[in-house]
Amino acid sequence: METADFMPSEADIANIRKDIETYEAARASAVRQVRWRVPLFVGLVLVSVVLVAWLFNKVADPNEQWFSTPHVFLYLVGFAASILLYFRAVRPATRLRQSFRETLVPIVFGFIRDMRYQHDVTPNSFDRLPRETVGGFTMSRFDDIISGRYDGFPFELYEADLWDGAATTNRATTFKGVIVAFETVEPFPGILVAARRATAVMGFFRGLFTARMQALSSGVPELDAAYEFRTDNIEAARPLVTGRLAQALKWLGETWPDDPARIALNGSDGFLLLPQTKNFFELPDISVPLDYTRHVAPMISDMGAMLATAALVRKIGAKDEAG
Repeated sequence: METADFMPSEADIANIRKDIETYEAARASAVRQVRWRVPLFVGLVLVSVVLVAWLFNKVADPNEQWFSTPHVFLYLVGFAASILLYFRAVRPATRLRQSFRETLVPIVFGFIRDMRYQHDVTPNSFDRLPRETVGGFTMSRFDDIISGRYDGFPFELYEADLWDGAATTNRATTFKGVIVAFETVEPFPGILVAARRATAVMGFFRGLFTARMQALSSGVPELDAAYEFRTDNIEAARPLVTGRLAQALKWLGETWPDDPARIALNGSDGFLLLPQTKNFFELPDISVPLDYTRHVAPMISDMGAMLATAALVRKIGAKDEAG
C-alpha cells in the first residue's frame, strides 16, 4: 500500500488543524503556568532546606557546619521533595498532552475500524506472547495501546519496554519498541518464534522455556546468524522457517535495518516485534508548537507502515498466497 492510503481526507485534515489550534491556545497557557510553577515549587524547597540547614548550624559542631549527619539527611529529603514538586509543577503540561493525544489519536487513525486507545495498562494480548521471543524480564511498562481492525483483521499495537529489574549494575533491557499482535490467516499448531540470537546480558531462552522448544535453521546464513528459530512443533515449523518466514524476515531486515524484527506464532495469534527506541506516538515537548506536517503526518505514516507489515506477516502460515 502507498502512504496516501493511510492519510486522512482533506476534511479530516482540516478538523485536525482546528484541534491543533485549540491545543496551541491551551499549550501556550500551560507553558506560562509551568514557567512560574517550577521555580516557585522547587525554589520554596531550596529556601526551606537552606533555612533549616542554617538553624542546624546553631547546634552543630563547628567542624561539621553544613555537613553534619542531620545536614546530609536534610539535603537528601530536600532533593527528593524537589523531584516530587517538579513533577507536580509540570502536571498541567503533562495532563494537556495526554488529553490531547486521547482526542487526536481516533481522528488521525481514521483508516482503523473500531479503534480503541488506552495508555499505561497491560495489553490484552501480551499474556499470549511467547516469552521466548523477548527473553527473560521481570519488569514491564506499556505506553500507548491502539487496537481495532485493519484490512479486515483485528489487531492490538502497543509500545512496550521490558527489562530485567534484577540486574545488579545496568538495567538489562530485553525489548523496547512496538509490538503488533494480530489474528493469523491460518493457525499454527503450536508455538514458533524467530528472535534475535541470545547474549549473556539478555539471558535468552533460559529456564523451562528451553526444555520444551527445539531449534531449527532457515538455511539462509545471514538469517541463521541473526536469529534463533524455536518451536514446539518442528514438523509444522520447518516448511515455514525455510519458506515464508525466512522471506518475511529478509524483507523486514531491509525495512527495519537497525535491530532485527522478531516474529512469533502461537496458535491463531501472531506477533510482530519491531525494536525501536523512538516513541512513535509522542507529541513534542510542551514548549514546542505542534505542527501537522512535522508531528502528526509522520505518526500516521508510521502506523500505516506497521499495520501493512503485520498484514503481510500474518499470511506466513496460510495455505495459499491469497490467504
